[in-house]
Amino acid sequence: MKIILAADGSKFTKKALAFLVTHESLAGPDDEMIVVHAQPPLPPRVRSAVGADVVRDYLADEAEKVLGPIRKFLDKHDIHYRCEWAVGPAHELVLKTAKKSKAHLIVMGTHGHGALGRALMGSVALRVVTDADIPVLLVK
Repeated sequence: MKIILAADGSKFTKKALAFLVTHESLAGPDDEMIVVHAQPPLPPRVRSAVGADVVRDYLADEAEKVLGPIRKFLDKHDIHYRCEWAVGPAHELVLKTAKKSKAHLIVMGTHGHGALGRALMGSVALRVVTDADIPVLLVK
């Protein structure tokens, strides 16, 4: 099975990751996990003020803060994985990666915002569940 794990670095990502490694039927030695992380774009004026190289390095460092601990954790388990990150909306990156890699399942932690929170802020999980063509497992 090929699984997409949406990673935002929160405790909810850690819960989803722990769930996966304790359920070998989902993420065993014959399966592949693709850990996906989205960095929010910086305002264009920042790029022009500090330069594209500085912005690129900053974004890579921020992504590594999220993906580094996940790599360490997964290296201790018998799971084939790779990590990807990009700049842009998280739901778009998760769905694009799932489609491109022909994944079978998307797993993500959910912050569990109430109805008011979703109405005001939107929800990455809600957008992924709504638009995905494959099953989505939400871990709370």
